[in-house]
Amino acid sequence: MSNPTRPRKSPNQLRSHRWLGPDDLRSFGHRSRMNQMGFSRADYAGKPVIGLLNTWSDLNTCHTHFKQRVEEIKRGVWQAGGFPVEVPVMSLSETFMKPTSMFYRNLLAMEAEETIRCHPLDAVVLMGGCDKTVPALIMGAISANVPAIFFPAGPMLRGNWKGTTLGSGTDAWKYWAERQAGNLDDCAWRGVEEGIARSPGHCMTMGTASTMTAIAETLGLTLPGASSIPAVHSTHARMATETGRRIVAMAWEDLKPSDLLSEKSFENAITVDMAIGGSTNAIVHLVAMAGRCGIKLPLERFDAISQRVPVVANLRPSGEFLMEDFYDAGGLPALLNVIKQFLHTDCLTCSGKTLGEDISGASVCNDKVILPLDRPLSRAGATFILRGNLAPNGCVIKPTAAEPRLLKHTGTAIVFKNYADLKARIDDENLPVTADSVIVLQSAGPLGAPGMPEWGMLPIPKKLLKQGIRDMVRISDARMSGTSYGTCILHVSPETSLGGPIALVRDGDLIELDVQARKLHLQASDAELARRKSEWRPPPPKFDRGYGKLFCDQCTQAHEGCDFKFLHPTGKAANEPDIY
Repeated sequence: MSNPTRPRKSPNQLRSHRWLGPDDLRSFGHRSRMNQMGFSRADYAGKPVIGLLNTWSDLNTCHTHFKQRVEEIKRGVWQAGGFPVEVPVMSLSETFMKPTSMFYRNLLAMEAEETIRCHPLDAVVLMGGCDKTVPALIMGAISANVPAIFFPAGPMLRGNWKGTTLGSGTDAWKYWAERQAGNLDDCAWRGVEEGIARSPGHCMTMGTASTMTAIAETLGLTLPGASSIPAVHSTHARMATETGRRIVAMAWEDLKPSDLLSEKSFENAITVDMAIGGSTNAIVHLVAMAGRCGIKLPLERFDAISQRVPVVANLRPSGEFLMEDFYDAGGLPALLNVIKQFLHTDCLTCSGKTLGEDISGASVCNDKVILPLDRPLSRAGATFILRGNLAPNGCVIKPTAAEPRLLKHTGTAIVFKNYADLKARIDDENLPVTADSVIVLQSAGPLGAPGMPEWGMLPIPKKLLKQGIRDMVRISDARMSGTSYGTCILHVSPETSLGGPIALVRDGDLIELDVQARKLHLQASDAELARRKSEWRPPPPKFDRGYGKLFCDQCTQAHEGCDFKFLHPTGKAANEPDIY
């Protein structure tokens, strides 16, 4: 799988040669420690050293199979004449980390970058899949800029309860609402709990994990088809070995992220995000990933692409099917072929070929799952950008997951000052809330929560659930899970903690939503908002030391990608600083 058009490095040009090759005392020490681990010179001399950045953890449910997959990747590296070394890095468990794994995305990005930079690695395999591991590893690899390939964890098998197909996340919210409404007893709820997640792998809906791995493939950072394979499918093991073989060739070719990623490849990624009905979280991550390349992705570009690209993946939460069905229907290569008229097919990928060459011949096997362009799930893409006096820097909505009746709506605000306030009062029978109310959650943004947790699918009050209400207009500066649904306006920027207009909303204010007009408007005069702003006071700092302080000092706002300011590119080549 080598690319004959790219010049091949000689062994003494390998980055690892600086550690292991010279006849000096320092390299003597490195080689002697290789001996200590049981490796002889024949194992590594003159070969690319391939780092396997493994985010396995006993607390990361999405990656429980990575212990096996890492050995299969090593097998491919050995077969291709490389020297594989497993290097564990922080695992971001979407399920178990508090306040949110997003709080630690940038920490893993820093760790990945520095792990690559400080070790004698010629190329790396990035092993991830659980939501924030994908952008974090890619952000770090972009900044380190050594040859890198992404290996996706793959989705879990579809869930099952008494013959009913379950989708993780999406059906959790659905059945919880029914339980709150008194329609589901404890025994049934336990059955859903035991049947909804039946195998290793990430969520099998088109949540953030499936969205981000599809984006990684579209960017050219995985082998063709890698993002669609279910985690426990035998093809996934074979793809692991093929990934190991390919990264050795990439090391010799010196095929780096900077050779693959461009404005055109990021436009492809946005296009695919819209076509698959992708997670709203993808916007924050794509802005951050592009930012590491020195590429700006204003929110307007997302909206412009969404207006011309239809949704053709009939997948939950917007559609009907799950990722296992998507793979059987042809997977991402087939979908890319369906929408190729919207793509820059000349972009180079890690295969050494162009995107157009990678998807050539890919066909749809089930057009109920991957829809034709003349019969899309939605004529417009999955995510719209709204602006107005309530969100001057923008906010996000996923209209395909909302009830159409609410996409143009005016209602009175019910305001919760933070998440604790929401939990304490949302089910209070005396709360003056109706189906037409607009629920507003403050202080849930990047700095306010902190970490911008997935609180944005605000709960429907129990008394309304009992009346049959299943959707309402809900507004916050938080994110929501890619498996979530409903008329949820997210990522409101500037956030509450910076005194953004969302901080000024009061109970009883009228809020106007017009999705088609891309409008979110608080019906209060400029003078009244100015008066409220003059009375607003910033919250006290949440941290006085440690990573929390670093996060709050450096994290940008949602429309800027929530990356750290000091990690933005400076213009100097990042991958070979003199101190290394």
